Amino acid sequence: MSDIAIRDHSLRLAARPRSRTREFFQQKSTIGFLFTLPLILLIAILVVYPAFYSVYLAMLSKRMDRFVGFSNFTFLFTRETFWMVVKQSCIFAVTAVIFKAILGFIIAHLVHAIPTQGQRKWRGMLLVPWVIPPALSTLAWLWLFDPSYSAFNYIIVALGGDPIPWTGDAMWARASVILVNIWIGAPFFMIMYLAALKSVPAELYEVAAIDGASWLQKLWYITIPMMRNIIAITALFSLIVTFANFDIVRILTAGGPIDLTHVFATWAFKLGIEGGDIPLGASISLFMVPILTVAAIFILRDINKRGEKM
Repeated sequence: MSDIAIRDHSLRLAARPRSRTREFFQQKSTIGFLFTLPLILLIAILVVYPAFYSVYLAMLSKRMDRFVGFSNFTFLFTRETFWMVVKQSCIFAVTAVIFKAILGFIIAHLVHAIPTQGQRKWRGMLLVPWVIPPALSTLAWLWLFDPSYSAFNYIIVALGGDPIPWTGDAMWARASVILVNIWIGAPFFMIMYLAALKSVPAELYEVAAIDGASWLQKLWYITIPMMRNIIAITALFSLIVTFANFDIVRILTAGGPIDLTHVFATWAFKLGIEGGDIPLGASISLFMVPILTVAAIFILRDINKRGEKM
């Protein structure tokens, strides 16, 4: 073999790895992974690492100087306040999500019935409660519920009624935090359902109208089935966010009266940060995980079943 042939063969061998590397980086899957890599790293830093670190903290003593295993969890099981917080968190989250879903569904239909040109301003105005930072809007609600200067009580008294202890009575305090959460979260449901309504083919309603279907039948047999996946996913996302809610309860009632409005986040803050027992606070916050996992499994399994039937 001549020197020229040997050199050409060597160049081809050297170019082969380069071409394979180039093909690898030109694949769509590789390009997609590289684009999502910054987000993956961000999630790993801000979500995965804190999650594992909270598990580690939950297994330490109060002074964080020795490993105690599941002692913090077993201690919580013996406290009556813990089970009250579990009950209160479930009532708060489930009730708020149900009312947000119903209110968002109704408002979405009302906005959808408006001509397209006039929808933009209504969407903008209705999204204001969701866009405003929750802590800021909760401060305004705190003034509305104030025992001395309540705007609600002023109207009630003017109409001949008795003033309501909005944040001083357990029942009214629970209703107050749920009401504020509904006011803040309902616009999110509205915009999600409005987008889903726009994706429903108009031909289906036309055929149903020809067959003599009423508006209730159209809603039950066309609208809800076509929106069912969006309804489930939106409810799951809102359930997660509502369960982890902190600012509304913290600003409005601070868990009172007598710890009767505490949710997981506020009670974990009270014991962990204010009480100086960070491992116990981490243990409380981790109890949200199994509850939300069970809810996610049921909702996502129902979505998958519907996807297989289609």
